[in-house]
Amino acid sequence: MGRLLENLNRNRRLLHIYSSIGAGIKTIEKMVTFDPTLENIFYMDARDLSHYFEIDEQKALGIYEDLRKPLEDLIRCDYHSLSFITRFDDAYPNLLKEIYDPPWVLFYKGNLSVLKNKQTLAVVGTRRPTKDAYQVMKEILLPLIKKGWCIVSGLAYGIDAIGHQLALAENGSTIAVIGSGLDAIYPKEHQPLAEKIAENNILLSEYLPHQRAQKWQFPMRNRIISGLSLGTLVVEAKERSGSLITADQALEQGREVFAIPGSILSENSKGTNYLIQQGAKLVMSSHDIENELIFDKHGKSI
Repeated sequence: MGRLLENLNRNRRLLHIYSSIGAGIKTIEKMVTFDPTLENIFYMDARDLSHYFEIDEQKALGIYEDLRKPLEDLIRCDYHSLSFITRFDDAYPNLLKEIYDPPWVLFYKGNLSVLKNKQTLAVVGTRRPTKDAYQVMKEILLPLIKKGWCIVSGLAYGIDAIGHQLALAENGSTIAVIGSGLDAIYPKEHQPLAEKIAENNILLSEYLPHQRAQKWQFPMRNRIISGLSLGTLVVEAKERSGSLITADQALEQGREVFAIPGSILSENSKGTNYLIQQGAKLVMSSHDIENELIFDKHGKSI
């Protein structure tokens, strides 16, 4: 009971720091190294924060002032109404912990046990897919979904939404990582899809619940999509697209990248064909993915 209470208190302190202006991933890393309980951080003045954690005075002052405000003012809701996990929690996905910059806090709605699924595949692509994309995705993904693979994507228009919908239609598992707060679903048109996912699966965000979508947040979101996954499948993508950013992040994280080839005449195939040229695994069936990911990096079957 004592350890549980200690973890709860530390999580609350972490959330308070996380919610303050100026406390980024690396600053929190330094704070946790300095004091794993995070208790002493709340006794520091702005000068101490600037000195010990090597942050400029303006940021240090912002953190100092925010740590003296009620937590509920920062998160704009009742602390006890929040569902969230931190890097301190056993429920935090091990795969995500392995990446360079895992988020310290993940807010969620839905079934936390979905994060225990070891068979995870990120599925990304264009927001404006061709008419063939749905049939192609059914052909590739349905066999994997039926075998228990969890589809990870970003709740965006197009390929993302199709991936989630295919998993739901087969009573499979899916994780939606969004680039806004959970109380500010983006795009708004996908609010019903988000609610459907949260019934038995899970929505995740590293952003405070009220935080609205901003352009810079989506590349950050993409690192979580790839970080949660053994591999990333790019279905359709233009030559310059966020999907290629996700693929690059997957490579940086030491994960596999897969791409479905397409016509050289199609704009939506230029990105995927480029990835294949650069060494991504060409996918023609579900076996091309499964055979590559069936063993973990230590050679053991997942």
